[in-house]
Amino acid sequence: MVREAAGPAAEGSGGGSGGGPRGIVRRLHPLDWLAGGLLVLGLLAVVTGLLPADHAAQEMRRVGPLVVFLGTVIVMAELTGRAQVFDVVSVWVARAGRGRYPLLFGLCVVFASLTTITLNLDTTAVLLTPVMLALAARVGIAAVPLAMTTVWLANTASLLLPVSNLTNLLAADRVALSPSGLAAVMWLPQLAAIAVTSVCLWVFYWRRGRRGADRYDPPGPTVPADPVLLRICAVACAGFLLAILVADVPLWSASLTAMVVVVVAFAVRRGEELSLSLVPWRLLVLVPGMFLVVATVDAHGLHALLESALGSDNGFVGMLRSAAVGAGLSNVLNNLPAYLAGEAVIPVGNHEQLLALLIGVNVGPLVTPWASLATLLWFERCRWQGTRIALGRFVGTGLVLSVTGTLAAVCALALMT
Repeated sequence: MVREAAGPAAEGSGGGSGGGPRGIVRRLHPLDWLAGGLLVLGLLAVVTGLLPADHAAQEMRRVGPLVVFLGTVIVMAELTGRAQVFDVVSVWVARAGRGRYPLLFGLCVVFASLTTITLNLDTTAVLLTPVMLALAARVGIAAVPLAMTTVWLANTASLLLPVSNLTNLLAADRVALSPSGLAAVMWLPQLAAIAVTSVCLWVFYWRRGRRGADRYDPPGPTVPADPVLLRICAVACAGFLLAILVADVPLWSASLTAMVVVVVAFAVRRGEELSLSLVPWRLLVLVPGMFLVVATVDAHGLHALLESALGSDNGFVGMLRSAAVGAGLSNVLNNLPAYLAGEAVIPVGNHEQLLALLIGVNVGPLVTPWASLATLLWFERCRWQGTRIALGRFVGTGLVLSVTGTLAAVCALALMT
């Protein structure tokens, strides 16, 4: 089991800085070292010629809009959380449950799923986890069921839109699908994945005897500290979704515009909360570095190995095979490099096989703590909040969901294609 006392300050996705160089080094998180190390390795590969310069430039042109989107949407989500949007919604969910666990369960599934779908899985892991755990302590709800609902749906509910997961952005670009186009193809696989996740959550964590109580006391209403700021942030999030779903505005442009609105609102009303620590530096370093490293490894042996493992079958059997390889490789390495390596092998015209790989790397990485960045961030939040996670149970139940959820989503995808 893992337990860590709460520290003086929560660690966000961007990280902070100390009073000087020595303080900065001491405060670097292992994930910061990983991100920096990958970028250094990637740059060394380019300098030494292991990765040709034109190939590296092509990768960077592809990753540029993704980095802009990732940075702006996380700043927007962080400030939205500070404006108490998530707190208000979570308390509303608990009050709407009326003390009945089955109703609360259904509402939590919907809440976590919508957060992941609309604001991406890392937002769910970083911002929704502490809100849900704080709510559990406030009203006497068992923390582990809420925590597992957050982390599982952060992964399995990330299939529907390009905004939901960085892997979706890459896949949508590869198969030339707009946000509405991707949603039109993936809505049934997404429903299947959420349905299987809900069943596993209820059986393993929420059913009577697992959650620790029969009823709970609904909390009182939340009074936001700044109702105007809350409304502006909520409208900015809604406008972002309308821009990408209805108007098909490029993701980076929509997220940048929404972020500017939220930042300006904070500058006017609570300017002291704006700082460079809001920027997710770790992710902005990690993503380009990972692209370069995977491209290098792919050019020196991984490509041939995955080519044999994935094959080129675009039918149902090939889809199952791709999803299984993607899920397995995600749990061994991480879902982003697993997708990047697999995408490079799958023939350009095999859209169904590629989307099956996407299912594997989104729904499958539930077994090991490092299988997705969202899960790593979630573990850090749980430790900081002092929530105990039994690793053996996490791995065992995650394996069941990984297999059944991936299989159900691939079958649903086969029905759509």
